Amino acid sequence: MKKHLKLAAFLLAGLFSSLAALSAWAQEWPSRPVRIIVPAPAGSSLDLIARTLADRLRVMWKQPVVIETKAGAGGLIGMDAVAKAPHDGYTLGIGFNGPIAFGPYMYARMPYAPARDLVPIVLTTSQPNVLAVQADNPANTLAEFVDWARKRGDRFSYASVGAGSSSHLTMELFRSVAHIEAVHVPYAGSPPAGLSLAAGDTQALFTVAPALLPLIQGHRVKLIAVTSAHRSELMKDLPTVAESGYPGFESLAWNGFFTGSGTPGEVVRRINADVNTVLKEPAVRELLANQGLVAGGGSPEEFRAFIDSEGRKWGATIAKIGIRLDQ
Repeated sequence: MKKHLKLAAFLLAGLFSSLAALSAWAQEWPSRPVRIIVPAPAGSSLDLIARTLADRLRVMWKQPVVIETKAGAGGLIGMDAVAKAPHDGYTLGIGFNGPIAFGPYMYARMPYAPARDLVPIVLTTSQPNVLAVQADNPANTLAEFVDWARKRGDRFSYASVGAGSSSHLTMELFRSVAHIEAVHVPYAGSPPAGLSLAAGDTQALFTVAPALLPLIQGHRVKLIAVTSAHRSELMKDLPTVAESGYPGFESLAWNGFFTGSGTPGEVVRRINADVNTVLKEPAVRELLANQGLVAGGGSPEEFRAFIDSEGRKWGATIAKIGIRLDQ
């Protein structure tokens, strides 16, 4: 009996020692540069958000915060790199709807399982999509656009910022309720998708407004409608899809920080607290708002619950529309 008690005491001492060492290590985090992987091209809205937050975080952490873009495969390449990086909090990813909440319902096989391999840290921003068309398109309202698209039939193609993205699913949902035909042309992010629209290679695009600002200001594309439930404060003259004949239609693009599963909880909570602090800064909120973005925040648990609800909502839509992608 005494031997068993000594063994138990030895094991408990070892456990407490390990926990103390882990806690001390977490308190010292970060002691070297932190990498943020952006699964979209440079210049995309995700890239802009990551850089805005990184500028503040590198001051708080007293360490370089390096932005690394890994675009492709609808965001899967970048988020797979996050999932497979060392689980120490030094590699973060700014994930979004597609490779996080939509992917498990669309892909027969993914290189990672979001719920198993990634830890949600904090919601960073959300925003509606806007429906954009070429500036010389004869349609100026959603009803006119639908009529124009129906007349074109299968000669109508639309761009998206990637297969399985909010951009892609929003148009697929709209096609199903508006009863229009179209060919999907996916691009690796919003910059090339927007340029394809401006050049006339594609005829429509649902994406976030900031990515299109240079093209709008250059009078190369124009906006028809916004996918929020209510009109945007920054685009009050732009009607919603819901008020334009499709009640209940709503689609938001969102993003947040993730890291690999197995990352110490103390580190996750530290990152969460620091990002929440940055997102509460009036200057940051104003900067994001000027880009049409609503600052996020909240706990890791709240972010995970939100992701789960988004998965259920869009999973049903994906199944109804019948979207299946190979990977």
